[in-house]
Amino acid sequence: MKICIKALVLALFWCFLISGNLPAENIVTSTVQDQDEVQLTVYNQNLGLVKDNRSIPLKAGQGELRFMDVAAHILPASVQVNASNKESGFTVLEQNYEYDLMNANKLLDKYVGKTIKIMDWNKYQDRKEIVEAELLSNNQGQVYRIDEEIYLGHPGYKILPKVPDDLIAKPTLTWLYSNQASCRQQLEVSYLTEKISWKADYVLTLNAADSLGNLSGWVTLDNQSGGTYRQAELKLVAGDVHRVQQKKAQQNMLMKSMQDSRAEQFKEESFFEYHLYDLQRKTTVKNRQTKQISLLTAEKIGLHKEFIVTGNKNAFLHKIGNRNEQVPVQVFINFENSRDNNLGMPLPAGIVRLYKEDSAQSLHFIGEDTIDHTPKNERLRLLIGEAFDLVAERRQTEYRQISSRLHESAWELSLRNRKQEAVTLSVLEPMSGNWQVLDASHPYEKQDAFTLKFTVKLKPDEEQKIRYKLRTGL
Repeated sequence: MKICIKALVLALFWCFLISGNLPAENIVTSTVQDQDEVQLTVYNQNLGLVKDNRSIPLKAGQGELRFMDVAAHILPASVQVNASNKESGFTVLEQNYEYDLMNANKLLDKYVGKTIKIMDWNKYQDRKEIVEAELLSNNQGQVYRIDEEIYLGHPGYKILPKVPDDLIAKPTLTWLYSNQASCRQQLEVSYLTEKISWKADYVLTLNAADSLGNLSGWVTLDNQSGGTYRQAELKLVAGDVHRVQQKKAQQNMLMKSMQDSRAEQFKEESFFEYHLYDLQRKTTVKNRQTKQISLLTAEKIGLHKEFIVTGNKNAFLHKIGNRNEQVPVQVFINFENSRDNNLGMPLPAGIVRLYKEDSAQSLHFIGEDTIDHTPKNERLRLLIGEAFDLVAERRQTEYRQISSRLHESAWELSLRNRKQEAVTLSVLEPMSGNWQVLDASHPYEKQDAFTLKFTVKLKPDEEQKIRYKLRTGL
């Protein structure tokens, strides 16, 4: 045991020693110019997986590799490095993520106590004047010593002899590595980054009869990760991937490489308990860019329009009084996500915006709603708005409290159709506890354990009144 501990201490000391005293020829810098290909997998949870493949010449022995041009919001604990040439014995001994990026103040901080040059332009004599100054402080302004006098600030450009070694211009992964052979090494570096996400947006255009619609879907990709991915193989994952309190914890690499030669924009397939959308061409995703890519197009989707009046379950437990209360008539559009209905692919969560042409064939926005991740052969239901020409009013005609937990109430619901065509209205009364219909003027059904439903057909300009009496108990 003592021998193992001594060996470990010596190994750590040796790594520390060489990491601080490596000769310049053993320090290799890799930029995006070394990149052979990059794969980008984006989740709709503000997370992306980057696979960066680069060809980098490395010498035998131990050295330092500065892997630049990575995402600014990288999760360092998620980094994995794989070498294609296993026989070369490439091993990462230590990893550092350098994010102390240079700026004017940080550069000046490194030169406190040292002499720098200040160049000022004399506009009256049209010439440049350079003075040497010792920077005494860079705390809330500069303090200089020039010719044994103290200057609180000084006009002109500050000139520094070089950039300090411990300041970098962009986020960099730095590895202390061991390599057994001098060769050009093919490295695949995988890491997770935050500040990149995607969402789906849909446009559904209705026909004149509201019976058919054309659906187009778009992927909206928002990249704020601090990295640019040029000619990337783009993949999107739809589904809710569990993360540990959304903190920067180590993540498992979820993706595997896939190839396909089909010509569609995105190839969709099941992946674990999610769905994967693989763009069938390469694309460049720039930093601070919002990109939209076509996801799907479907024509002549069968639609069903539905008018629903929904009550209030708390209304049956107390006296309201004999007054009319107007209730909105909500409009829904329903359709099946099935192959028979010209769809049948898993739809990622997003916003569906609906449009329709008027009599002059001018397109107008008529409403929008969100959808969850929807598998194939499932039904979608979109709330579009409230009907203008359908009126619903209700009033309480009787109320009696039988006991502290038992109530009876009678209701009258007036339904009026001011349209030029016949419509069908569904009246949904949400219930709580135990309930019973004592009397009703129209047929009804028990839709589920807590919902009473009336279905009423109204001719043009017709009014009908539904009267019903309920007993409800907690």
